[in-house]
Amino acid sequence: MADIPTARASVVVVGGGYGGIRTAKALDDIADVTLVDPTEAFVHNIAAWRALVDPEWLDRIFFPYEHLLAHGRFLRDRAVAVDGRRATLASGDVLEPDYLVLATGSAYPFPAKTDEPDIASARARHRAAHEALLAADRALIVGAGPSGLELAGEIKAFFPHKHVTVADISEDILVGPYDQALRDELRRQLNALGVELRLGTAITELPSAPPATLSPIAIATANGDELLADIWFRAFGVRAQSEYLEGGALEDRRDERGYVRVDEHLRVIGENQTFALGDLADADRDMAGIANAQAAVVAANVRALITGAGELTSYEKFPPMIAIPLGPEGGAGLLGDGVADAATIADLKGRHMGTDNFAALFDSAPSLAA
Repeated sequence: MADIPTARASVVVVGGGYGGIRTAKALDDIADVTLVDPTEAFVHNIAAWRALVDPEWLDRIFFPYEHLLAHGRFLRDRAVAVDGRRATLASGDVLEPDYLVLATGSAYPFPAKTDEPDIASARARHRAAHEALLAADRALIVGAGPSGLELAGEIKAFFPHKHVTVADISEDILVGPYDQALRDELRRQLNALGVELRLGTAITELPSAPPATLSPIAIATANGDELLADIWFRAFGVRAQSEYLEGGALEDRRDERGYVRVDEHLRVIGENQTFALGDLADADRDMAGIANAQAAVVAANVRALITGAGELTSYEKFPPMIAIPLGPEGGAGLLGDGVADAATIADLKGRHMGTDNFAALFDSAPSLAA
């Protein structure tokens, strides 16, 4: 008598960012995977600044979710409430899988990230921002973290005659756990590009004009100076997207910033079969590479729980590694052995921005599931 097939375990991944897509893909062979996201396609946000200055890159940063999974399904919907392993969606559907993975990431100002629901509208918005930048002589970037510095480098690399100002309340660029030698090297290159740094500059209020739009900008600083520009970009304000946990059993599993508290196995504190990763979780810094590493841990742990084989994997925090391109050929970083120079960063990231990795990842036939 033939064996009766055993039903595959069900896994729901909420959020299709860097960690979400890799978790879903890694479990597609062993589980009934459902990936939930309100948008049509994954956006390779790392290359968003490049697409701003060179719209030809818009053809290289959007990857439809329907091409990710060979066996599982993509569900275009939004989680509005999560209680334990029970996820209620905006459509009214309720999913209660064997394993739930929360990977909704973080919100960040456009055009570094976009919340447009489909590829066409996202491309149109990026193109409009590009046209606004083309028409501007002076660009103001508020925020001297990695994103703001990358944007300054992109603008000067593609439009060297535009005046670019980076303003920040901090006394130095790149606040965080990084060697001063890296800051010094980045400042040297920014100076060579002609980027004006206005550090230790408190702004009394942000411009009334929306970011990434053409409009005369004149904003006062706390010391009585004025910042003038024709377009401005907001390069600060990351926010964990965990609002769907409010009012539920997991609400108190968030810290004061809204990040979800997880254990060493990346399970939500107090839960055995609900995981959180990437920019949503409090396990580490907000970086795409870290989200990718956490996805591997979560996938390994879900696989171990499904098969009953092996111990759970613990996540180990990343050392302070970072790669910051300043255009295709410039930049610097920390890669574990001192400051990496511009040539190294160009090879590692600056020229290609990692787009080939995603072309390979999204290589499955469109899902036939509804």
